[in-house]
Amino acid sequence: MIEAIGLTKRYGNTVAVDDLSFTVAPGRVTGFLGPNGAGKSTTMRMILGLDRPTSGKALIDGKPYAQLDRPLRTVGALLDAKWVHPNRSARAHLQWLAKSNGLPARRVEEVLEMVGLTAVAKRRAGGYSLGMAQRLGIAGALLGDPQVLLFDEPVNGLDPEGILWIRQFMQGLAAEGRTVLVSSHLLSEMALTAQDLVVIGKGKIISQSSTTEFIERATENSVLVRSPQASKLGPLLVDKGYTVRTDDDGSLSVTGATSDQVGDIAGANAVVLHELSPQRGSLEQAFMQLTGDSVEYHAEIGK
Repeated sequence: MIEAIGLTKRYGNTVAVDDLSFTVAPGRVTGFLGPNGAGKSTTMRMILGLDRPTSGKALIDGKPYAQLDRPLRTVGALLDAKWVHPNRSARAHLQWLAKSNGLPARRVEEVLEMVGLTAVAKRRAGGYSLGMAQRLGIAGALLGDPQVLLFDEPVNGLDPEGILWIRQFMQGLAAEGRTVLVSSHLLSEMALTAQDLVVIGKGKIISQSSTTEFIERATENSVLVRSPQASKLGPLLVDKGYTVRTDDDGSLSVTGATSDQVGDIAGANAVVLHELSPQRGSLEQAFMQLTGDSVEYHAEIGK
């Protein structure tokens, strides 16, 4: 488990992280979201003991990172995929990490196989693509077979096959009972990957909930209705207190009702339906709705 308790970081007069408290539970993938400059990277660095909090604390399985007896056996992290000596091979890099942390040499070959780098393990890391570097960073995070894992933008540079791989890989790690915290700007991918979300803005907590709860709380669900008798059905739904919008193609968008309720009204009034489908908000819509005031720089859209 990861715990942030009143975590605060100041740089002079600038407050990067402001009294941040949240927990990351084992057995689930938790997405860590926020606009640029929200304090995500600083928070992850404090969790890993790389930055010292101005106040508050971050705990991994009940202890600060500095007090862990064997850090790599407890927590693994990918914060910077290019943090590798460019003239060192992937295998040599992992062997150095393993030896410095008292890990068996056989583990190097195991993690290379896990991330699909065995065939290129002798190549200089400086010649790796960003996607390959991400895989090497993930291999380093897994080296100690830790129960707690932190990934900062792990799908950067990956092709669609690689993105699918890392999604399934992280979900598999969580299914083994591990704690997985992942930061990403790819909201569509987080909607598919993360069961829980921690959302911050300007260093403050905005939300901690399941992904489903986050989307439902911030967006408005509706029901799409297509019917040759839409002009008859619309007023019937309005009479029941539902909000109805007629779209350009003649379909109805009904807010405040479930698809079952719309179907019952249509059936009771002999209205023919060609389509009746619930429309749910997206993670992107929910994120923009809740973090709009926390965006550092706003650009004009659609101009």
